[in-house]
Amino acid sequence: MGLPTLEFSDSFLDSPDFRERLQCHEIELERTNRFIKDLIKDGNMLISALKSLSLAVQRFSQSLQEFQFECIGDAETDDEVNIAQSLKEFSQLLSTMEEERKRLIQNADDVLISPLEKFRKEQIGAVKEEKKQFDKETERYYSVLEKHLSLSSKKKESQLQEADSQMSKDRQIFYDASLQYVFKIQEVQERKKFEFVEPLLAFLQGLFTFYHEGYELASEFEPYKQQLQFNLQNARNNFESTRAEVERLMKRIRSAEEDFKAPSCFTMEGYLYIQEKRPLGSVWTRYYCTYERSSKIQQTGEETHTVLRSCVRRKTDSIDKRFCFDIEVVERQGVITLQALSEANRRLWMEAMDGKEFIPLQRLSGIFKSLLFTASTAASDMQLEADAWDTKTITSGLKDYFRCLAEPLLTYRLHKDFIRAARYDELNHRVRAIHALVHKLPEKNRTMLDLLTNHLLKVSSHSNENMMTVSNLGMIFGPTLMRSQEETVAAMMNIKFQNIVVEIIIENHDKVRLQRRTPTDAKALYSCEAEHSHELSFPQGALFSNVCPSVEPGWLQATYNGRTGLVPENYITYM
Repeated sequence: MGLPTLEFSDSFLDSPDFRERLQCHEIELERTNRFIKDLIKDGNMLISALKSLSLAVQRFSQSLQEFQFECIGDAETDDEVNIAQSLKEFSQLLSTMEEERKRLIQNADDVLISPLEKFRKEQIGAVKEEKKQFDKETERYYSVLEKHLSLSSKKKESQLQEADSQMSKDRQIFYDASLQYVFKIQEVQERKKFEFVEPLLAFLQGLFTFYHEGYELASEFEPYKQQLQFNLQNARNNFESTRAEVERLMKRIRSAEEDFKAPSCFTMEGYLYIQEKRPLGSVWTRYYCTYERSSKIQQTGEETHTVLRSCVRRKTDSIDKRFCFDIEVVERQGVITLQALSEANRRLWMEAMDGKEFIPLQRLSGIFKSLLFTASTAASDMQLEADAWDTKTITSGLKDYFRCLAEPLLTYRLHKDFIRAARYDELNHRVRAIHALVHKLPEKNRTMLDLLTNHLLKVSSHSNENMMTVSNLGMIFGPTLMRSQEETVAAMMNIKFQNIVVEIIIENHDKVRLQRRTPTDAKALYSCEAEHSHELSFPQGALFSNVCPSVEPGWLQATYNGRTGLVPENYITYM
């Protein structure tokens, strides 16, 4: 169970239930405050430990750099030279790693400690100050109220009126303090979703950058490591064998040098994170991917092979992840969003896949007042001239038109039902429930919805050019096509489900089939025995009348022998 919503109207009642809900938020904020303090303490300890570790590694690296091997004789073998040089190579490798670690440590305070401390002091601290003011005004208000109620009715009318006037002012001050306190509590509760988590994300990203630098250095070090291992083995053998055996080993190593290289048949390969949609959102899963440019074959994981159709860079402001790009493949519809390990890594993948970068058209803002004036004063059959209006102006006008309707297109009556349908765990259940609800809309609403979502589906089919995926369109048109009749805080929290509803209607436009077919006649291809009371039993060749879509996917409504019920859609043919 989440925290209860605080309605501003409850501030005027100041009921015990309102106080209990207020206390729930106060307890949660205090718990968050203690957790942030502990987190800052642990973070400082971590940074201090990192500093100590970095200093120790630097001293170790310096010791390796300063030591010099001295071998017997006036000449050294290649093995001896490489072994003697290896300590400096180790030192250089550690120094490079520590440079990245120092950047992590230097940025740790700015990206982690300071933002957390700022959020705790400025935001949670502001709530505490508001609580003090609220408690102070509460005590003062009820104290004044008791004195006011104790006034004798025998006092002069002018004195009573003056007392009533002062009481009204005190009451308003109390209400203002209560409203401000409720507003600040809910503001901080919402702010902590991002202002609390963002510093942690930034710090982790710094850690990942550090680890990725280590991974790249390890990859670059691998050939040298292999060579050095052979050198060490040779030195060991030289200790136990003759000069002739040493020469034989050196020749074998020289002839085997080519084996140390690891050429790849792929244009690009490495780890990528792939966005995978789930019933309640999406997750990012890591796969080792390869790509071969000449055949355009991409392999994800160990088994999945696909042929690339297009690749486009994903704008940072369109997703809360960095280093993302979208691809389309021949084997499936829709856009697949991938996340590279860094900006440089994304650039390499996009170069390998001949990726492009486009400017989204649907998001461009436009001045559409003149369009709205034209639409409101023109005849119903008016045709807009394509050359007279640009795309962004028409788009803005379209959204503003639906936003200004007295009742949203998906109606107030069905609003809660749509929200309930969007919360189902299984995607198939959501689609079926929304399918049924769409057919409960008034005919004009359903016709308009069909025209709009058909257009938006076409827009999403060009997402590689306009960046308007079905998910983005759902976020844009969700609050426009749906809204609650009650303007409450609780209702505002359902906007994310409104986006899901619109996204499902667009993505499943053909399946939902927004417009009804005119009732017609049909003939049974097969016999069928009803399993439920609302279904029809019929033999092969049976004739049906008044056949039309039902609210159940895969079923039609029809009349047979004077009885109306459901029949399987794939059991009949239209006449």
